[in-house]
Amino acid sequence: MDGEQATASQTGSRRWIGLGVLAAGLSMIILDGTIVGVALPRIMADLDLSLTEAQWVNSLYAMVFAALLLTFGRLGDRLGRRRVFLAGVVIFVGGSIAAAMSLSASSLITARAVQGVGGAAVLPATLSTVNATFRGKDRATAFGVWGAVMAGMAAVGPLLGGWLTTSFSWPWIFLVNVPIGVAILAMALFFVDETRGNVTGKGADVDGLLTSAIGFGLLVFGVIEGPRLGWWTPIADFHVLGIHWPATAPISAPAVALMVGATFVGLFLLWEGHRARVGRSALLDLTIFRFATFSWGNLTAMMVAIGEFALVFVLPLYLVNGLGLTVMGAGFVLAAMAIGAFIAGAQARHLSARLGPPRVVILGLVLEILGAGATAFVIGPSSSPWLIAGCMTVYGIGLGLAAAQLTSTILADVPPGQSGSASATQSTVRQLGAALGSALAGTVLAVRLSSTLQDALAGISGLPSGAAARLADMTSSSAGGNLIGLRAQGTTGQLGELGPRVVDTLTSGFATATAWAVGAAVAFLLLGLLGAGRVARAARVTQTSGQAGQADPASLSERP
Repeated sequence: MDGEQATASQTGSRRWIGLGVLAAGLSMIILDGTIVGVALPRIMADLDLSLTEAQWVNSLYAMVFAALLLTFGRLGDRLGRRRVFLAGVVIFVGGSIAAAMSLSASSLITARAVQGVGGAAVLPATLSTVNATFRGKDRATAFGVWGAVMAGMAAVGPLLGGWLTTSFSWPWIFLVNVPIGVAILAMALFFVDETRGNVTGKGADVDGLLTSAIGFGLLVFGVIEGPRLGWWTPIADFHVLGIHWPATAPISAPAVALMVGATFVGLFLLWEGHRARVGRSALLDLTIFRFATFSWGNLTAMMVAIGEFALVFVLPLYLVNGLGLTVMGAGFVLAAMAIGAFIAGAQARHLSARLGPPRVVILGLVLEILGAGATAFVIGPSSSPWLIAGCMTVYGIGLGLAAAQLTSTILADVPPGQSGSASATQSTVRQLGAALGSALAGTVLAVRLSSTLQDALAGISGLPSGAAARLADMTSSSAGGNLIGLRAQGTTGQLGELGPRVVDTLTSGFATATAWAVGAAVAFLLLGLLGAGRVARAARVTQTSGQAGQADPASLSERP
């Protein structure tokens, strides 16, 4: 059945129960993107992982996830979105079981890749099903729920991961997915109807699959590994799958990955245009970019994702390493952001009914900028966690408003038959933005620490210059992780009576660097706000001209 038939068959509470099932599936994969980071130190100790192997536990998941989003989005259009959703949940749960049973670095990294495949199948299926099922006023509510889950679960991950790892053991961060996945599968069979897209071309776009997977995978790899391996000149050796890229090479591995990835993405776009012209089935329907709200909305979504994920990346490091909070304590501070996002996302439909989704996006981004800007202003070596939580609540409210209605606005003019391709495109853009945001925050943090700490330490009388350089390098490379040990040593460590003063200097420098990283996040949120203005303008033009924004749903499904 197509998108409009599904809408007709789902009535009353059944649609909303189905939305809850889809939201649960989305929650599971979003949580997995952030829950692992908190447990990595324990995993490294138990499995004897090197730092590089630990980084690949997260990096490979993100790479596979981003590389296959478009593929599974199109498969959902062709084979059925519920079918792809169910398959994704099964694959994800299987990968979770394998990850929990891992006894080595290779088995855990492989299991994380399997999870990435499952996550890539689940995410576009949830969004395209919502887009095809809900229309009219209910659409704003449905997207509000979807956006609140998307925004809030990313913040809940560290709290849940800290609790599971502390109260039980690290395999439980994966095993918790098993009962959740089984329940989702059972509920989806009863409450989520099948929807399909209008795939009229012939043949399977295998070349599009390969070029997009290689292109987006390499782009995400380059962005993630650039800060660690060097954006152009190598600064560290790189080893993976028997490949050795030495630090003495003339150019870094991330630079090559970014260039080759961009080339493959370009080839992918050319190939998709060619297949459309000759009447063959294409992985990406380029005609959806004729909708100005979709084109400008995706650009806005990338800028916003960069800012949001930069903030989520750097704040836990500051809270734990800079302020000395426990993992649970940092999770509670970040929970303020999640609470704000959930509340605002669920209520966004009321504002949307009065102001329209594009204006709600602008309001949300203004609140995000105010909350993040206030956070950058109050960050210091001894800031109150309650004050930061207050700023994060304001930020979270804006996040809930913007995330929910930006998604709705981007897909507003897209016909239900093209929902899979459009949803996967938006998800891919967001995933690239997430990788860029984490890389941005890490780079700004490292640059500021490297440029200021050694000079600050040099001002401490009696501290050898060699010790100052060593301490500065350790703080930068560990993202402040060494502060925990130095703080615990007090005056009994190798630094003796200078210990507390050194810790104060390092903590102050780390707080300043964090504020700069948060400021960089605010800059991208400002760019997103400018983009949201263009989206609002495009939406007004569409509404005035009587096109898809206010058209009857049946006419939407007939559009090419």
